[in-house]
Formats: sequence, C-alpha cells, structure tokens
Amino acid sequence: MDVRRKEHGYNEVAETKEYPLLKFLGKFWGLSPGMLELIMVLSVVLGKYSDLIVVSTLLVVNAVVSYLQESRAAGVVAALRKRLQVSARVLRGSSWLVLPARELVPGDIVRVRSGDIIPADIELLTGALTVDQSALTGESKDADQVPGRTLWSGCVARRGEGTGVVLLTGSKTRFGRTTKLVQEARPKFHIDAVMSKVVRWLFLVVGTLLAIVVVMSLIRGTSLWEVVPLILILLMSAIPLSLPVMFTVSMAIGSKELAKRGVLVTRLSATEDAATMDVLCVDKTGTITMNQLAVTGVIPFEQATEADVLFAGALASEESNQDPIDLAFLAAAKQHHILDNRPTVTTIEFKPFDATNRRTEALILESGKRQRVMKGAVHTIAEACRLLPAAIATLEEHVTAAATKGYRMLAVARGPETGKLALVGMVSLFDPPRPDARQLIAALQERGVHVKMLTGDALEVASEIACSVGLTKILRMADVKTVGEQVNEKRADLFAGADGFAEVFPEDKYIVVKRLQSAGHVTGMTGDGVNDAPALRQAEVGIAVSSATDVAKGAASVVLTEPGLTNIIALVEQGRTIFQRILTYIVNKISRTILKTSFVAIAFMVTGKFVISAFGMLLLVFITDFAKISLATDHVRPSKKPETWKIGPLIVVSVVLGVLMVVEALFALRLGWSRCGLSANKNVLHTFSFLLLLYFAAFSIVSARERRWFWSTMPSRPVALSIMAEILIGTSVTLVRLPELAPLSWDQMLGLFGYAMVACLVVNDAVKVILIKRFFQN
Repeated sequence: MDVRRKEHGYNEVAETKEYPLLKFLGKFWGLSPGMLELIMVLSVVLGKYSDLIVVSTLLVVNAVVSYLQESRAAGVVAALRKRLQVSARVLRGSSWLVLPARELVPGDIVRVRSGDIIPADIELLTGALTVDQSALTGESKDADQVPGRTLWSGCVARRGEGTGVVLLTGSKTRFGRTTKLVQEARPKFHIDAVMSKVVRWLFLVVGTLLAIVVVMSLIRGTSLWEVVPLILILLMSAIPLSLPVMFTVSMAIGSKELAKRGVLVTRLSATEDAATMDVLCVDKTGTITMNQLAVTGVIPFEQATEADVLFAGALASEESNQDPIDLAFLAAAKQHHILDNRPTVTTIEFKPFDATNRRTEALILESGKRQRVMKGAVHTIAEACRLLPAAIATLEEHVTAAATKGYRMLAVARGPETGKLALVGMVSLFDPPRPDARQLIAALQERGVHVKMLTGDALEVASEIACSVGLTKILRMADVKTVGEQVNEKRADLFAGADGFAEVFPEDKYIVVKRLQSAGHVTGMTGDGVNDAPALRQAEVGIAVSSATDVAKGAASVVLTEPGLTNIIALVEQGRTIFQRILTYIVNKISRTILKTSFVAIAFMVTGKFVISAFGMLLLVFITDFAKISLATDHVRPSKKPETWKIGPLIVVSVVLGVLMVVEALFALRLGWSRCGLSANKNVLHTFSFLLLLYFAAFSIVSARERRWFWSTMPSRPVALSIMAEILIGTSVTLVRLPELAPLSWDQMLGLFGYAMVACLVVNDAVKVILIKRFFQN
C-alpha cells in the first residue's frame, strides 16, 4: 500500500500554491503603476508632499481592487476538489472499510452502490450499474455498465451495484483532468490590453513633448531642474486615473440591470467582453436541449392504438422514482389526457428498472382483473413476449434506424398476470431542444454572433439536433483534430467555419475555445455540467445556465438565474452599451491629453513660463477625470454587430480634435496674454489656464458622448449633473484663493466659458461629424 501511495499519490488534484503577498505586490508592477510611482519620486524630490499623498493613495486603492477581483478564480478549483472528497467502500486485507476517497490507489477493490459518486476511474468486475454521466460527458441518457466497462470518476450510480478495481486516481482520471484544465484556464481580458495600449500611446505623446522641451531648455540655457515641474505636470495629466474606476462602475451598473433580467454577472469584465463576442460555443445537453427525455413517436401494433401504448407505458412507470424515462411516459400520457379517460387502475406491485433485466414492470388491478404491464429495451420486451427471432430482428432494425437520428426506442407490453404478454407497441424518446433555442440562435446571428454547438453525442444525433435549431454544418471532432495535425491553418478555418462539433470530450471543448481565441475571436461558452467547466473558465464570456452544477457556475463569468437562453441577448446588448460608454471615455481622454500636454509644453517653449502649476494640474485631473465616471450611466445605442477594439479611425478623430483644441486654447492664451495681464502675474496666469482647460474638458464631454451632432440625444441625468458640478466646483475653487490660484474677474470667467462652449459645441462638433461620416460611412 505504501509503495502504491508513493508512486501514485493521493486521489486528489494538487493545486498550484500561490503566495497572496507576492500576488498583491505584483499589482505595483506595470506601466500605469510605474508612471504613478515615478510621479511619487518626483514629488519627493520637489518637496510636493501633498501630491505624494494623493498619488500614493490612488496607487494603493487601484492595487487592492484589482487583487480582490482576481482572487475569485480560486473558488472554481476548490469546488471541483470538494467533489473528490467523498467516501468509498474499500477492500483492505480481508475486511471492507469505509475510507475517504483520497486514500484510494490504483489496484484497490471498491464496492459501488446506487447513489454513490464514483470515487475514481474504476473497471467494473462484477454486478451491473446504470450510471448518470451527463455532468461529465454531456449525454442526457443514463449509461448501462456491465463487467469489463469503465466507471468514470465523478459520475453518479443511479441503479444497481457492483465491485470494481481502481484504474486511475487524482489528476489522471477524466474528472481530474477536467479539474486540472480549470486550473490552467486563463481567460483573456481585452479591457486590460486596451487600457495598456491607451496608456502607452499617451505616454508616447508625453515623452515626445518632454524631449522637445528638454532640447529647447538646453538651447536656451535653462536649468533642467526648472523643467522637472513640467515633467511632473505632463506625466500627471497623461495618466487615465479614472479609467479603471469608470470601467468598474460601468460593469457594476450593467450587472445590476442584467440581474433584473435573470442574468447574474460574476466577473465584471464579462459584460464588456460580451460586446466584442463574435462566437458563442453552445453545449447541447441542458443548453440547446431540455436535458430531459420526451416521447416523440408511438408505433402501435395489431389492434392497439397510440393511446393504448402510452397508457400501458404510463402504468409501468413510477413518478416518485424520478426516472427520466418514467417521467417521459407520464408526461406524454398527461399531455394527451389518456389517464383521465380510462377506468380506475390500482397498482399492486411495481418493479423499478434493473440493469440485469433492462425493464420496468407493474402488477395492476383493472376492472377487477390483475394485469401485467412492462416497458424496456426492445430486445428484452420482445423476448418476454416470446417473439420469433425473425420478428425480433425486424424490431431491431427500427431501433437502429431511430438511433441514427438520436432517438431511443423502447417497447411496451401487457397481458394477464399468468398468461402470455402481447407487444402493444414501441415508443421513441428524444431530448428535445429548448423552446427558445432556435429563436436565440437566430437573434444572435442577426447581431453578428456565430453560434457553434458542442456535444459528446454521435455525429448523427448532433446533426439532427443542430438542424432543428437552424445549424447545418456539424463536424466530427476527431476528423477536425486529424486535419489540424496535418495543416494548422486549415484547422483554424474548420473551427471558424463549422456550426458545431460532435463526439467532443471535455478537453476538446477547452481546445475549441482556445483555438477560436488564438484565431482572433472573442469567444463565449454556455454549459451546465462539470465537463463544461474548463471551457467556461477559458472563454471570455462563460455562461452557466440556470440548471448548471455548482462547479459550472463557479467557472462561469455569467450565470442565468431563469430557465432558457434568451437572456443572453440582453447580455450582448448591455455589453455593447457599456462598450460605447467606455469608448467615449477613451476617445475623450486622448483628445484632452493632447490638449493639456501640448498646451502646457508649447506655452512653456514660447513664453518660458509654466502656464499652470503642478497643484493646479493635479486639481484639474481629479475634477475632470472623475467627473467622467458618470459616463457609465449615459444614454447610448447598442450596435447591431460585435464591437471591436480596433478603434484606429476613432483615435484619428480624437487626435484631430485634440490638435484643434490646442490651437483654440493657444489662441485664447494669446488674447489673454495681452488683455488680461497674464505675463505680469503668475497666479493669474495659472488660474486663466486652469479655467480654460476646465471648460474645454466639460464641453468636450458633451460633444464626444454622441457620434452624431451633440444634440441628437440627451445625456443621462447623472452625466448632465456631473458636468454642471464640474464647472461649478472648478470655478468656485479659483475664488477661494488657494495656493498659486488667483481669482479672475467675472467677465473674464464668462468670456472663457463662452469661448470654450462655442469652440467645442460648434466648431469642434462640426469637425467631429464630418470626420466620422468620412471614416464610418464610406
């Protein structure tokens, strides 16, 4: 025993150990944290301790929020590992013991009974079992297991009992490999990449201006120490301080709206990813289908009618057993009101399904006569009716033909208690599509989201289901993998071009998602079982249906709390709404960064003076940037196709608008320089520039929030109030005689206000509309 334990280890999946402190400290490494840390160093050198405190607080808060959000992933693996913590009946020596399943090693003899979770991959030696393996394989039908077959870890024994030998334990089992895939799955967060690109682009603009300023300073003989304050100002204005907060608020508001529609978002970035999602992989069982069998056809024999067949089948069923087949017969009989129109029947004895005889049987009392009714496997019932081999072979042909279309055939018989049974008829069972499945797929395709069905069913079954919901091109997974080994590029085309894949294993679902992602697709995945967990975790948008297991819900980023899938449409539209709000922020931030940095740098090169103080720029950044958080509530229209972060044309628009505002601001400075005495009073110059940039910031939001003319839609109430508050607070600050800010006269302030309003809402708005029409409507 000790030798086997040393060789194979415990029957559990080892979790990679992470050090929370190191993970938290990692949040202080990167471009955005680095820029904030550089500003902190410069603040210390210059003695700007108030700036140091503010920036330090900002850095720590951002690190804490990011760390807490990412820590949620650990719960997925914990849920899976908990499933392995079950007990097992083990033969040790000559005694049967009940031990924790983690103690099992290959070679152990174990006993499995009805209701047990299979504790490891086991080869059945004796007995017979019916096993529910839908959570692992995706099959909606129970699987009958006989000696020589393998019982997979994590499945549930529904009926029967047997003895087997342990083959594989821990991460080597199929269930364990699923757990390990969830550990390895790391979804791609597109907003993180976009935020990094925005910061890098802004840093490039600032760096270029700094280089020009340094060269000009050296040429003019200015000490570099005099340039350091400008460096501090420009770096501070370039950092999108409120972008992470605005993103989080946008996601939270969107999540609250979705919760009202039965959609629970467990990872905030999932709503943003839903906006860019262009492929949705859909698990068949429990997602496209109901995950419950239903009667789809009845073939009566001789003098019997369809009602007679369903009536006999219902009598041979027991609702309290909650057997899927029994429930299917009872539901069909109830739907056709068959039991209502028959004489009262009393059940004397009921024998539930058993793997050895493959049938259910009941002894009933009907009209004073004792009768036997039974239903089960066609071959079994045919033999019970003593049919000839030729007749049985004919029946088997019906079974085979139905199986190729995904139907399961059962036979029904009845007769006197001691006499010969008569074959009443056969019934086909089918796991039907959900009522909303076809509608959902059509609606998603109208919105540019391609749907792909993934299932462990045979190709014939999968194709039949797919066709019923509007999907046509279904491929066998093994064939795709074979082609992929030969031509990698063609494999990518097959993954992208197919409507779905059949005969898929859990590992394959995970691979499909990763391959689609590597081909540039933003991928969603729906599912309900343990077998779906790795793909749910890997997908940008992992969606667990309402009936999903705890493991699947833990792995998903979105959980549907109501039956059906139509709420996915709400998720997509809400995501695209949030995307437009974030895009407005980014475009406005780029144009305003160009305005602030270019204005301050060019003014320094021309006048040799800092037109705004470091304190004033810090105040401006906080007032204007955090006011834009209200954009998370703005009224926008979701697009009719998946969004994309390839926003080059919009960046061009924002750059043009930024350059235009620089020209307008410099012109205003030129007028104020001669008419307001700015050259003689440094504090008045700082206030003039502060208010000029403040009013440009406020009115540029009004223009940027709408892709058409700014009056095309009204801003939301929070946006309107925040813009007014920004103007009032910023103006009031200049009146209380803070350090380096001297009050302006009321006519000067009104002049700046009117100038910025006309520049942004008339000139710049017209330029914006012309550029957007050129880039997006040609």
